[in-house]
Amino acid sequence: MPDPSSWLHEASATATGGHVRTDDGELSTALASPLAPHCTGLTPEQLLAAAFASCLHHAAVEAAGEITDEAHTVQVTAEAKLGRDDDGRYRADVHASISSAGLSRKQLAELVAYADRLWPFSSDDSSRHRLTVSAAENGRH
Repeated sequence: MPDPSSWLHEASATATGGHVRTDDGELSTALASPLAPHCTGLTPEQLLAAAFASCLHHAAVEAAGEITDEAHTVQVTAEAKLGRDDDGRYRADVHASISSAGLSRKQLAELVAYADRLWPFSSDDSSRHRLTVSAAENGRH
């Protein structure tokens, strides 16, 4: 992992009481709950799809700037599916596609490959990210 001082951006979010909110308040929305089917809101797969689309869009726009002046036309669609393994653990299957108006097939292929290399969740490399889960101190929110 890079030196902590080399991180460009950081954010935090909290999910509690059927809602998720980013630290800056830019995103605040209700969450669906598998334990309360009557609750409405975003599902985990919707949040995964949105997060993957957002991250890959950022990388694709940057990549497009290196290939063409059509960066403003980049569109990313992400589909996320959640399933359960035999041992009960969740698994995710995410498929993302990138399009951009006015690019040749070759340019689009270059754009996709470049964006995929930039993105920390590359389709070729699962070792570029780490998740650490730990218990919070009691009373800390």
